[in-house]
Amino acid sequence: MKNITLLSLVGLLMFQWSFAGAADSGHPAVTNPVIYADVPDVNVVRVGDTYYMVSTTMHLMPGAPVMSSKDLVNWKIISYVFDELKDSPQYDLLDGNVYGKGQWASSLRYHKGVFYVLFATNSPQRTYIFKTTDPAGKWELVSRQDRAYHDCSLFFDDDERVYLVYGAGSIRIREFNADLSGPKTGGVDQELINGPAMGHESLLEGTHVFKHENKYYLYLIWWPRGGIRTQLCFRSGALTGTYESKVVLSDTLDRRGAGVAQGCIIDTPEGEWYGMLFQDRGAVGRVPVLMPCSWIDGWPMLGDAQGKVAKVMKSPLPLQAATPLVVSDDFDKPDLGITWQWNHNPVHTHWSLTERKGYMRLKTSRVVENIFQAPNMLSQRTEGPKCSAAVKLDVSKMQAGDVAGLSVYCAEPGMLSVVMEGKAKFLVMSDRLVEKERIALKGKTVILRVDCDFDKGRDKAAFYYSFDNKKWTKIGSDFQMIYNLRHFMGNRLAIYNFATQGTGGYVDVDFFEYTREKEAVR
Repeated sequence: MKNITLLSLVGLLMFQWSFAGAADSGHPAVTNPVIYADVPDVNVVRVGDTYYMVSTTMHLMPGAPVMSSKDLVNWKIISYVFDELKDSPQYDLLDGNVYGKGQWASSLRYHKGVFYVLFATNSPQRTYIFKTTDPAGKWELVSRQDRAYHDCSLFFDDDERVYLVYGAGSIRIREFNADLSGPKTGGVDQELINGPAMGHESLLEGTHVFKHENKYYLYLIWWPRGGIRTQLCFRSGALTGTYESKVVLSDTLDRRGAGVAQGCIIDTPEGEWYGMLFQDRGAVGRVPVLMPCSWIDGWPMLGDAQGKVAKVMKSPLPLQAATPLVVSDDFDKPDLGITWQWNHNPVHTHWSLTERKGYMRLKTSRVVENIFQAPNMLSQRTEGPKCSAAVKLDVSKMQAGDVAGLSVYCAEPGMLSVVMEGKAKFLVMSDRLVEKERIALKGKTVILRVDCDFDKGRDKAAFYYSFDNKKWTKIGSDFQMIYNLRHFMGNRLAIYNFATQGTGGYVDVDFFEYTREKEAVR
């Protein structure tokens, strides 16, 4: 205790007190991860009593989802920054693809009544800046730069100068024009941090820059050799000055080897601080984790009094009504629900919610070899610890060579498909495109279901079929879900219909039924 200053001791005691008596505080207990689904690269801002968050969806369209919350726990998707990207035919699954190479690591800022989102893509190498005055409405493209500023953080300083801080290993700063049209001629362009020179060899990225009480702070993730993903903080009295560093969090919550790191800190209207970071959690993806932030000796320290992320903590604010992140759909509305995303840009002429009322019609538009080349694959997230999805398909208008069904996938798919071979239909379960079981299929309709179990890292999926939505028969083997960097995304639930011989066929999706088992607060 002799090395702890009076200020840090007071901060620590206040920090411990803030977690005492949660039952009496009016803030109920919540469980981490606060979102048990793939919502990575989180960046949060507060405007008044409302929080806004942006995350990564890579190759999915629309992209860069924007969510809002009143309590930092329950989040609702309110918009996407863009509907489609058209800078390469690969976004249309032509001449290649952009799996794992699209929008990622967005920076969200609010400045003088305007919201800004900046993100980079790796194919092609571009950086985009969008803005809006209504985060639930349409976003306007401000500028597009012909280079990718890696893991970039947008920063408006008090003197109205604006900067991008970015990089990996070497963290650099680049001054931009006030209108964000591009780099400022003669503006600041220099290295801020050299990771290896400061003893941080290996991974150093995920920049978040902020200012607090006249000091500048950079949050960066570090992956020391032989260690876990760790949250570092750098601080300086001047933006382009000399920085010192400190580990502010090194913890795995309840997953061995999976460090909670990369994200931001945010305050409440009452002046309390919290961190929102993410954790790699196997096949379900990278999940947001909430924790308190305590300012001790001018450092924003994360976690509880022992520097650990609590599995159960009191909510920062009174909880609001939850809005599901993944929802069922009976396709009886003329517009697609906001939780749905297409795998790459859709072919709009080949899907419809109006040609048959109450159904989603998916038409084949080109001949492809497999599901990952298939246009108009419609998807939503999976959620932990367990979830289940079922779709009812009218397959009466399929043509020879067509493949339609339900999948759970991240680069390696598990599929339950109706396969049309000549005039015969078969129900086929496949594991990574390898057939495991098939049965002959008669009749016009079938219901397909997948059950996903992410609890304790099991990451298993099982497929079933039914004709009445009551009696279910398992088909094929259990599918081992994975997470890898080829798609850089948690497993998705997908509905698809693609042609391997000729176009012209279609399927009608009657409903998508979704349920999940939530993690108990205990």
